[in-house]
Amino acid sequence: MKTSAATLATLIAFTGGVWAAGNHSGGHGEAGMMAIGKPGKRADASRTVTITMMERGDGGMVFEPASLGVAAGETLRLKFVNKGELDHEFVMDVHEGIMEHKELMERFPEMEHDDPNSIRLAPGATGEIVWTFAKAGDFGFACLIPGHYDSGMKGDIKVRH
Repeated sequence: MKTSAATLATLIAFTGGVWAAGNHSGGHGEAGMMAIGKPGKRADASRTVTITMMERGDGGMVFEPASLGVAAGETLRLKFVNKGELDHEFVMDVHEGIMEHKELMERFPEMEHDDPNSIRLAPGATGEIVWTFAKAGDFGFACLIPGHYDSGMKGDIKVRH
């Protein structure tokens, strides 16, 4: 995809604060650390959770399971399976970060990312994220491909002490 200078300038102007923070909800502090945690090591994973991405017959789109409970400091291996007929993505972040990212994706639907807290899968594809949830709090996850969030592709992550 070719990006015009005007589009690129708009993207930079709109997301400058986000990029300056290091990653979508990151900021200063430990390298790779975001409010929701940081990439983990597979050997440190206490368990594996399989998350299925798919469309439903009624036109809705879902993640199964739609919620995760995690202990602060726990490392999970999140395995993803796209059982749908469309591309889907998984992005986890603070709720505000998800809504900011959703707005960006609506404005720039062809935007590609290489963030450690996200994955995009074609139909039938599988993938994984290994993640350490560093501190307690309420977080979220969503598919931010335009229309997917509004069709139900979202969920909650509760990280407890």
